[in-house]
Amino acid sequence: MKRLLMSAAFVAVFCWFARAADAPKVLDSATQVLANMASSNQIPSSVLSKTKCIAVIPKLTKAGLVVGGKHGNGVVSCRTTDGWSAPAFISIGGGSIGLQAGAEHQDIVLLMNPQGEQELISGHWDLGAEAVAAGPSGGTGPTESTGWKAPVLSYSNSSGAFAGADVEGSKISPDEDTNHNLYGKDASLKGILEGKLQPPAFAQPFLSALKRAAGK
Repeated sequence: MKRLLMSAAFVAVFCWFARAADAPKVLDSATQVLANMASSNQIPSSVLSKTKCIAVIPKLTKAGLVVGGKHGNGVVSCRTTDGWSAPAFISIGGGSIGLQAGAEHQDIVLLMNPQGEQELISGHWDLGAEAVAAGPSGGTGPTESTGWKAPVLSYSNSSGAFAGADVEGSKISPDEDTNHNLYGKDASLKGILEGKLQPPAFAQPFLSALKRAAGK
């Protein structure tokens, strides 16, 4: 019963945060994270050049009402033939997301290979043990011989440096309210990430940061 009540409390907090998402504010924060990522050189260029989608969850926070609960609002964009897609808004939550010791919040970056892109667009939101791995840093990125095996590579930002993050067991959810408010009630995640919808004007700094960090 106690566990059930704690789970219910976490869901309530998760939903409250999701409703509280502020699109321009989330994008501004995500742009700063991407700028830091591009300048830190902690994420290997061999990873960034192969990335199909990039999700940024700025200031992932601990949920105070639930022991171990975490939540964050963020955005994701995917490469298209015309460049990066308009950003789709998402939320991430779970009881086992590994914040660094003593941290109340941190920035999370998720990089997806072609398999990760397909799973994202098809609605596969659970980041299980086989779906996500802590991303390599420095010059230790995937090579032609080793390949990029996990669909998603995860990074966290602490003190200006990116390192692999533990997000196994978390769940990503589309922020449908924000997406519908920005792109229309018929907008779908698939349509946004495939580049079928135009981004809002305030998303341009974020898209420029994506291009600087990972190329077209």
